[in-house]
Amino acid sequence: MKKFIKDNKLLILFILVLISFCLFSMIFVIYENDYFWHIKAGEYMVRHHTILTKDIFSWNLTGKYWFSHEWLFEIILYRFYKLFGNLHIYIYTFTCCLVLLLSIFIFHRKEYLKNIPFSLVWLTMSIVFIPFLQARPHLITFILISFLIYILFDLYNNENSKKIYFIPLISLLWVNIHGGSSNLVYILPILFIICGLFKFNFSKLETKRYSKKQLLKYLLCIILGFIPLLINPHGFKMVTYPFANMANTIMLSAISEWQPSNLNDIQHYIYFIIVFIIFLFMFVSKKKIRLIDFMLFLAGLYLGLKSIRFWPFIYIFMSHSIFYYINKRKPDPGTNFIFLIITILLLVTFIVNIPHLKLKPTKIVSDKAISLLKKEKPKKIYNYYDYGGYLIYKDIDVFIDGRADLYSEYNYKDYLDIYFLNYNYNKLIKKYYFDYFIIPKKSGLSTYLNENNKYILIYKDKKVSIYKLK
Repeated sequence: MKKFIKDNKLLILFILVLISFCLFSMIFVIYENDYFWHIKAGEYMVRHHTILTKDIFSWNLTGKYWFSHEWLFEIILYRFYKLFGNLHIYIYTFTCCLVLLLSIFIFHRKEYLKNIPFSLVWLTMSIVFIPFLQARPHLITFILISFLIYILFDLYNNENSKKIYFIPLISLLWVNIHGGSSNLVYILPILFIICGLFKFNFSKLETKRYSKKQLLKYLLCIILGFIPLLINPHGFKMVTYPFANMANTIMLSAISEWQPSNLNDIQHYIYFIIVFIIFLFMFVSKKKIRLIDFMLFLAGLYLGLKSIRFWPFIYIFMSHSIFYYINKRKPDPGTNFIFLIITILLLVTFIVNIPHLKLKPTKIVSDKAISLLKKEKPKKIYNYYDYGGYLIYKDIDVFIDGRADLYSEYNYKDYLDIYFLNYNYNKLIKKYYFDYFIIPKKSGLSTYLNENNKYILIYKDKKVSIYKLK
């Protein structure tokens, strides 16, 4: 044991840095609005021993078909809650973060340890994940992408690789945990095939032609990835669902996490800085840029520009190849000491912030407002979009919630027209004949209802107003 520790001291210290970094990241964990309907769906499925494929949370759409493409995640989340109580969200996010970083580092430990300063810079760049530290299926998706990219690169470097036979398991988990992005399991192998169909050397770019064995195995990767996608509660519909989702202009334009990256927003600079650093190190390297690396860079860039929810993809894609372009550097004297200092600083920061961790779900709507609604028992409530998940969590049927893919076919546009008082809002209010409204106190709709003699204000606090039909 002593010999192992002595021979692998640098490796062990770097893993300690990773663990302490993941603990430090827990400071930024939040209860995002979608958490509430996710865990409620998981609770229902566990208690009723069924998989939800029809809506049960909306008074307006009860019984309508619902693409519950995250059903397995919701069961996992609820199981975590039952097992770990109020700590479940932190244990889930910590576990996902650690597995993700280890999946990158352990597979490429020799490359990471050949240039410690850059490895620390690269680890720092993983702050791109901080906005996504939530109890949502995206974190598991990041892990599955990382494993898939590693397997595809292993075949790239070794035509005899047998790791491709793990792809069906990745595909099966992916389509049931976060089906909305699971098509990547066969799209990424297609990208690898394209980059190995021919050999060329042009300026800074180069590519090699794969052997017949490699090409056949990449084709097999596509098949191994695609077939398990059909094993889900929705069958083949699940394969086409992500493409329909990406073409849903109403949903894409209205939901913040689907918004494109914007240089005018300073909060988006984290993504652009990471893109620039990756680009810089690839192009200043003395080595030629492999076509597959460049294509993965472009794929990550495109997805990240298209939507902020895809920011981490470029980091994951490039984590498996960026060190190809980094020069080897002997560990500087005192590297072990620096690792220890970093570990201690991260752990101390985490410990100091433990009292500020939110061990109970954030109250999106006050207890008084919830109690009033339960007493009133609304049958046709109009609720603000961000309140929907929490109302479901409190067993109140909603008009809309975070499942925008469900509502966009039916009433999402109507919701927006009413909330923003678009030209037909009066007709829509009459159409649905709402008996209650729960909306932000400071909103145009609230002002309208204050002046409308058909509704009466029955509750208000600093954030929320509730109106009742007279």
